Amino acid sequence: MHKGKFIFSQLCDYLPKRVYDCLVDKYEGNKYVKTFTCWNHLLVMLFGQLSNRESLRDLVTTLKPHQRFFHHLGFGKSVSRSNLSKANEVRDVNIFKLFAERMIALARTKRAGYKKDFFLDKKLYAFDSTTISLCLSVFWWTKLHHGKGGVKMHTLYDVKTDVPAFVIITDANVHDSKVMSEIPYEADSFYVFDRAYMSTKELYAIDKSKAYFIVREKHKMAYEVVEDRNYNNPETGIMADQIIGFTGNKTKKQYSRPLRRIVFYDKETNRTFVFYTNNMEISAENIALCYKFRWRCELFFKWLKQHLT
Repeated sequence: MHKGKFIFSQLCDYLPKRVYDCLVDKYEGNKYVKTFTCWNHLLVMLFGQLSNRESLRDLVTTLKPHQRFFHHLGFGKSVSRSNLSKANEVRDVNIFKLFAERMIALARTKRAGYKKDFFLDKKLYAFDSTTISLCLSVFWWTKLHHGKGGVKMHTLYDVKTDVPAFVIITDANVHDSKVMSEIPYEADSFYVFDRAYMSTKELYAIDKSKAYFIVREKHKMAYEVVEDRNYNNPETGIMADQIIGFTGNKTKKQYSRPLRRIVFYDKETNRTFVFYTNNMEISAENIALCYKFRWRCELFFKWLKQHLT
């Protein structure tokens, strides 16, 4: 006979239930509810993710043999596909969204100082997006192209803690650079972008917020060299380190300040990268290394798609 708490219940003890209850009260999640509360709803869906269930039917079928343990697991009296689907349909998404943001904040706090020997003493964020494919017959509102459906998840990834700091979900046809204005920029922090985010207007907004950006060149830009630092290091791959100013009609108007241009050759992939940044102090090698850590965001997307349903 089982004695003591289930492992699942022990894991759920770490959830800040009081915070969740406040959100439920704020958005009236339990209004007119008699049995299947918001807390029951959350725990059942968590169990579904942790046990890799593929659908509500699969989840309910898995839980049915263990109904006598529902009270101990926090699932309430009963779980059916109808009350699960109804709860998913009518309950305010902000209850779960804001609770997830609170959990992310707690996770970042716990992981603060994890990488004590990190080469950069300032905060480093990587921003990127991934498209999540969805069944068009069910999620009809996600139509993308060629009869496919999906949404795009834009994520600001905290490299030092290995925890996403900010997430926003949009239609899959929204261009990546259109979301840059939504990022909560922190002064004196570094933000790394791929070439899809080479928007001089948005980069200027980052500079005005007193944060630093590192972005890869999308296509050859029109510029003039204000200062050539004459720095070339074949051992580290740095081919050029320059202070430039844009000369194009549009780019000069949108970004009028000088910025730094670094050319880096990667021996491993036999590729040349051009980076732009508004930081004039740290070494060119560290700029290239910051961009390399952008890959941590890609690894997070890979983990997300492999482990979450």
